[in-house]
Amino acid sequence: MAYWLLKSEPGEFSLDDMERAGVEPWDGVRNYQARNWIRDAMQVGDQAFFYHSNCKEPAIVGIVSVASEPYPDPTQFDPQDKHFDPKSDPRRPRWYLVDVRFERRLARPILLKELKARPELAELPLVRRGNRLSVMPVTEAQWRFILRLENAATKA
Repeated sequence: MAYWLLKSEPGEFSLDDMERAGVEPWDGVRNYQARNWIRDAMQVGDQAFFYHSNCKEPAIVGIVSVASEPYPDPTQFDPQDKHFDPKSDPRRPRWYLVDVRFERRLARPILLKELKARPELAELPLVRRGNRLSVMPVTEAQWRFILRLENAATKA
């Protein structure tokens, strides 16, 4: 199993939306590195942190799992969709997605400022300067450490 972090702006698609949907296509990814991770590395059963970005207090707020094999993102072919890509060809799709399944909310949001303050997470792509990717890998050690932050706070 691999671990990931998926960013979403709560004004566009929040954890509440994810919970209501149950399973949702993770569409609209338009960065080649993020696309490569989706297309080439994500597998059914992988776990991901759901992260609220571009908001007052960016934070990891929940956990989702990968619920499908990668497949072409249909929004790239729809001229009415904001993620339309006129250069993408249905015979050779440029953009891929996976379906993700809501697993659970965290006991509390784990704020970006808290993650940045932890030397154990210095190599987490999320906290590195200039990293704006919407999909990024998380090591198993980072995953476990972040879950301990959640659990430590709930016992206090």
